[in-house]
Amino acid sequence: MADWTRGERIEAQSSGAVEEILDRENKRMADSLASKVTRLKSLALDIDRDTEDQNRYLDGMDSDFTSVTGLLTGSVKRFSTMARSGRDNRKLLCGMALVLIVAFFILSYLLSRTRT
Repeated sequence: MADWTRGERIEAQSSGAVEEILDRENKRMADSLASKVTRLKSLALDIDRDTEDQNRYLDGMDSDFTSVTGLLTGSVKRFSTMARSGRDNRKLLCGMALVLIVAFFILSYLLSRTRT
């Protein structure tokens, strides 16, 4: 730097200052980008976790519906057999149908009361 003229020294100093300013700005922007990437990664992991929970819930519902379907199919078969068995069972059949209808309305009333 001893052989440089005053203009060359000022130019070198201003060039170094510009580089330093650009370097600081670059580091600031890199830190900002890193924080955004971290937030996006966290969000993606939360979405993955939520998706897995919902899939487990839906799998549980599927098995519940399968068991209910089997139960209802068996009940309908027994009910059909009893209906075809003759006139003697018609009173019993009507009584049982009435009990089921009343039970359905009572359960629906109780469920609507618990939700409110």
